[in-house]
Amino acid sequence: MTERVEKAVEILKNTGVRMTPQRHAILAYLLESMSHPTADEIYKALEGRFPNMSVATIYNNLRVFKEAGLVRELTYGDSSSRFDANTHEEHYHVICSECGAIHDFHFPYLNEVENAAAKTAGFKVTGHRMEVYGICEKCQKEKSH
Repeated sequence: MTERVEKAVEILKNTGVRMTPQRHAILAYLLESMSHPTADEIYKALEGRFPNMSVATIYNNLRVFKEAGLVRELTYGDSSSRFDANTHEEHYHVICSECGAIHDFHFPYLNEVENAAAKTAGFKVTGHRMEVYGICEKCQKEKSH
C-alpha cells in the first residue's frame, strides 16, 4: 500500500468511516491511477475483483471520499463527472477535445488572479477554476496516420 493510500485510509478512519475491501480498492485505484476516472471506469477496472459491487457502490464511496476531502468531482458539461484524487496540490487541467483525456498541469501564477479579483471587486475569493482544451499527443498521432 502506498503512503498516499495509507494517509487517506487514516483520514477516513478518523472521520468514522469503516474501511471495507471495496472501499479500499476504490480509494487505491483513484490514488494510484491519477487518470481522473469516471465512476463507470472505476467500476469496470474493479468489477473482476468484486463481482458483487455495483455502480451505486462506486458513487456512494465517491461521495464519502468527497465529503472527507480526498477527491474532487470534476464536471465539464458532459454527462459523467470525473474524479480527481490529487487534492493536496493546486493544479489545473488540460482536456483533450477528441478522447476526453485529462492531464494535470501546474501554473502557480494564477493565484495572483485571485488576489487581483479580491482587490478589484472587493470579494472574499474562495477559489477559481481554469481548464485548457486541445488535442492530446495520442490523438494527434492517430490523426497523422
